[in-house]
Amino acid sequence: MVAKESNMNLALAGLLLGILMSAMDNTIVATALGSIVSDLGGLDKFVWVTSAYMVAVMAGMPIFGKLSDMYGRKRFFIFGLTIFLIGSALCGIAQDIVQLSIFRAIQGIGGGALLPIAFTIVFDIFPPEKRGKMTGILGAVFGSASVFGPLIGAFLTDNLSWHWVFYVNVPIGLLSLFFVVTAYKESPERSKERIDWGGAITLVAAVVSLMFALELGGNEFSWSSWQIIGLLASFLIFFISFFFIERKAAEPIISFWMFKSPLFASAQALAFLYGSAFIILTILIPIFVQSVYGGSATNAGLILTPLMLGSVAGSAAAGIRMTKNSYRGIMWVSIISFIIGMALLATMGPETSRWLLTLYMVISGFGVGFSFSLLPNATIHKLEPRFRGSANSTNAFFRSLGMTIGITVFGTLQTKFFSSNLASAFEGQSGGGFPTGDPRSLFEPEMREKIPAAVLEKITGAMSDSITATFAYALIPLVIALVFVYLMGSSRLEVAEKQKGK
Repeated sequence: MVAKESNMNLALAGLLLGILMSAMDNTIVATALGSIVSDLGGLDKFVWVTSAYMVAVMAGMPIFGKLSDMYGRKRFFIFGLTIFLIGSALCGIAQDIVQLSIFRAIQGIGGGALLPIAFTIVFDIFPPEKRGKMTGILGAVFGSASVFGPLIGAFLTDNLSWHWVFYVNVPIGLLSLFFVVTAYKESPERSKERIDWGGAITLVAAVVSLMFALELGGNEFSWSSWQIIGLLASFLIFFISFFFIERKAAEPIISFWMFKSPLFASAQALAFLYGSAFIILTILIPIFVQSVYGGSATNAGLILTPLMLGSVAGSAAAGIRMTKNSYRGIMWVSIISFIIGMALLATMGPETSRWLLTLYMVISGFGVGFSFSLLPNATIHKLEPRFRGSANSTNAFFRSLGMTIGITVFGTLQTKFFSSNLASAFEGQSGGGFPTGDPRSLFEPEMREKIPAAVLEKITGAMSDSITATFAYALIPLVIALVFVYLMGSSRLEVAEKQKGK
């Protein structure tokens, strides 16, 4: 019994390391992009470094989830981890931006298998009475990765080189591989069905079209250009085709019958809505600190620590309460805390003290943390083991989709608000009162000293107002989320009767 429990703990450690790598990869790379472009060139193509990874991850999640149901979790987790490590090593030796983008896509193929399968393995190896606690731990790691990524990326880039934001994955991944290979013993019983190639192809095509439209729209091409309209039309065509193919497939990639359950459907909607709101906090709070308060890039990353601590506490709290309260009851605490935190962040200004910002982040992080552990549990509620991989990957897919759309929509809003605020602040002045180039480059400490105090006050005011206005708009998906929390019903994590009294 002791040996078995020890193996389970080692397997869990391997899964945690895999989740940490895949969840952190985009944020850790984002902070190094400036150095990457400076070294490799390709300023006009740097967007592909991020989008190639995200496209591959999102396209792979549902497919690998289904394959793990059919042929086993372990082999596809190991496959994903191996591909991720190969992609990481290749990224570190890339010679130009095109090579790096291709290698990032290879990384993403592996990343698409890691996160959903890791959560599913936990549901397989731990009994219901322990799942809440275990998924609370996994959820805390997932939430922490979004916060620690920028800080680690800035540290590695400043003290070593941008290559190490990729090389750092290799020792972590090898350790994860060792733990999973040696400690995780999987049941050999699987239902080997025919692979739904039609669904897989149309899903990948739909995701690729949508992701490229969101990445390029408003940047490389205008939203009304034929390129973006064509990509959106391609998305609709392939998505509709995917829908009809899945309805007739014997073993569909995404089983639409699962959505007949109000709990399952609500969990997917909440993953999407929470993802869209949370991602904007991890992006705009560091920008606020660096541009409005005048902190360094490293300090801007460090300032997210309270958000991480709040999310860890929320994830752990949800894991503890899942056997005692309904999913809906727990999510009421989550959504109310998230709304209050976001509303408070929307009231900030240059005069807001650091400790108040810290408090607002803790409240927001606590609210969103519940979703990291609770929604995966709600997603697989009463599902047979052979459907868990597909269900969990669907939940991860919707969260990633929400994050992607959130970055695009709220990022565009913040940019427009900032430009409008600057125009108003410097109305009538030649040159618009602001130098050409990236405005945020002027918020480095050494650059701020060269800006006249009156001008700096207007610029920081414009930036502050644009960010807080964006936070106000981010309340919209959270208010919508109230509806889906209500629709979750009264279900709770069920455990054996003999365990309830323990």
